[in-house]
Amino acid sequence: MRQIINLNENWLFKKDSSDIKALDGAFVNLPHTWNAEDGHDGGNDYFRGSCTYRKTLKKAELPTADLYYIEICGANSSADVYVGGEKLAHHDGGYSTWRVNITDHIKDETDIAVVVDNSANETVYPQMADFTFYGGLYRNVNLIAVNKAHFDLEYYGAPGLMITPTVEGKNAEVEVEVFATELTADQKFIYALYDKEENEIAKIESTDKKVTFELADVHLWNGRKDPYLYCCEVEIVEGDTVLDNVCSRFGCRTFKIDPDNGFILNGEEYPLRGVSRHQDRLGVGNALLPEHHEEDIDLIMEVGATTIRLAHYQHDQYFYDLCDEKGLVIWAEIPYISKHMPTGRENTDSQMKELVAQNYNHPSIVVWGLSNEISIGGSTEDLLENHRILNDLVHEMDKTRLTTIAAVSMCKMDDPYLLIPDVVSYNHYFGWYGGDTSMNGPWFDKFHAMHPTIPIGCSEYGCEALNWHTSNPRQGDYTEEYQAYYHEELIKQLFTRKYMWATHVWNMFDFGADARAEGGENGQNHKGLVTMDRKYKKDSFYAYKAWLSDDPFVHICGKRYVDRVEDVTKVTVYSNQPEVELFVNGESIGKKSAPDHFFYFDVPNVGDTNIKAVAGDCTDESTIRKVEEMNMDYVLVEKGAVLNWFDINAPEGRFSLNDKLGDIMKSKRGKLWFVRFGLKIKKKMDAGKKDKDKKSGGFEVDLSSGGGLMEMMGGFTVLRLTSMMGMMNVSFTKEELLKLNRQLNRIKKPVK
Repeated sequence: MRQIINLNENWLFKKDSSDIKALDGAFVNLPHTWNAEDGHDGGNDYFRGSCTYRKTLKKAELPTADLYYIEICGANSSADVYVGGEKLAHHDGGYSTWRVNITDHIKDETDIAVVVDNSANETVYPQMADFTFYGGLYRNVNLIAVNKAHFDLEYYGAPGLMITPTVEGKNAEVEVEVFATELTADQKFIYALYDKEENEIAKIESTDKKVTFELADVHLWNGRKDPYLYCCEVEIVEGDTVLDNVCSRFGCRTFKIDPDNGFILNGEEYPLRGVSRHQDRLGVGNALLPEHHEEDIDLIMEVGATTIRLAHYQHDQYFYDLCDEKGLVIWAEIPYISKHMPTGRENTDSQMKELVAQNYNHPSIVVWGLSNEISIGGSTEDLLENHRILNDLVHEMDKTRLTTIAAVSMCKMDDPYLLIPDVVSYNHYFGWYGGDTSMNGPWFDKFHAMHPTIPIGCSEYGCEALNWHTSNPRQGDYTEEYQAYYHEELIKQLFTRKYMWATHVWNMFDFGADARAEGGENGQNHKGLVTMDRKYKKDSFYAYKAWLSDDPFVHICGKRYVDRVEDVTKVTVYSNQPEVELFVNGESIGKKSAPDHFFYFDVPNVGDTNIKAVAGDCTDESTIRKVEEMNMDYVLVEKGAVLNWFDINAPEGRFSLNDKLGDIMKSKRGKLWFVRFGLKIKKKMDAGKKDKDKKSGGFEVDLSSGGGLMEMMGGFTVLRLTSMMGMMNVSFTKEELLKLNRQLNRIKKPVK
């Protein structure tokens, strides 16, 4: 019977080297990434290249078997496996499991070398995206020892069996198909089903590779309400001897995505309201341990989410297992993102086959994501054909689930790209990148009216928040208070539109994006509801908890915002209880009810003030303090910025770098200034393209595309836009910025 030996310990690691015979280096344990620190410290300069991992296997320590396979559960982005100095395999795609047969190369002592490469190229996705492409052997590596007759280990890294339940009324048919090789006439399969308590409930002995079970009074997998899981085990036997076995849990459920009524689970409306998740964390990168995955799932459960979009790549099998167990409904996708590469079609095909084959049995997964924001540069015929091929491929491999895409805001509502998948979602940031929060709901109403038969969702929305604070939050200030306001508005708009099949906050956690240079802490995207180290839940976390969770709680916002200058300050309280009473220095200032779960109180700000919120049996406390001048520790100061907003000359009635691009464009002279500004950016971008490694890690923007892109950019101040240009490898010197500011100072603001 198969044995699986974990090989995570004691690999000789040599950075920036593909020398498989080098004896120098450092010993590391897996999971491991070489970008655990530089992958999210800013500068877009994290190491991207080849590194080598080496390990020696002693035959005397291996179990007796006919065949031996190395199983690699994640090597980002491409990897070559060498055994005894001979190259046996190459794999492109950093997020899936793959295996290599090393049987014929086993010696008394066998040297294994894995050369992993995360450098830029034009064939392997992702190459351009707003997250760090951490390199390394960052998931488990195992040795699998099997009999000559065994369940196939080379079928797209899959587990060897596909389980397809079909629910009919109170009963279910469960089709089980296995993939096995080298069976002889005197060998057969024993199929067995087990309930959640591990009691055997059905058994079939057969030589067929596909059988069907009848389950009476089936216990449904019913989301968070009741995530019931069965288990299927299949053995290859010869006489009384078990030669190999595989097992997988599965769930029986029906689902439908309706263009008017949203997601329907087991015949009942089940709103999908949740978050997106990137897998990395501070100081760890993508080399996560089981306890990291467990902490993530616990936080997502606490916020009350019913769904997760697992972006932008295949996640660890352990995390999919946790989603099955917790009853979370999942969107799984490949990293076909941001930039369509005509030379990358084969890689989208292979990554999709691995994603579907390896994850077919997970009841939590309901949609396969074809791409994310891939039409940001427009929909070419090659891009459309790539999507049609992927869409057909998925439907051929899996007839039980649907396909989807995450379209970017500037993708027009009549783009043929939107007609390819079964359902559609959009990434919108109105209120953060351009526009304002009130635009979100009406946009979806317009799409729903234009395409009444296409289910529409929101696959990304969010805004950034760090430990900056203000009593007058405004778009683009990176304060915790603006993020809270933004999500209050978005919750009220999105959650009340039942036709939206799913909504996914971007993001559950802050994550590494080393090219980013904004918000005062470079190298991260700070749109998370929770910080990247998972230690602090931002106020917006509790806004969602108030709407989605049934666990009673009350939360006072602004606990990190103690020093306040105003005489009367607004205190916001979130709770899922019907009524909140607020006490100031022990005295009640009143009770309030709030159908939207957001409670607002005006609190006198005199000296030191203790605030206590009471909602049913729940309490929370905070403190504020009256000060005469704003505490500058609360004010954003860009780390490494050439200029900060308070350093800029901004005469009354004249434009400056602190003004939004959209406002400047309302002026005739402002439009002319922008044309010159755009040409300057283009010149810098063209120069930056010569540095291929850097270019590939960031973004490219065609300012001539206009339309939605310009609408989005209009929400940025010029200063903020120039600071974000680091993601496109465009930088401005202090002298250049001051010159731009002097030009703007000469332009009068239009009279309102």
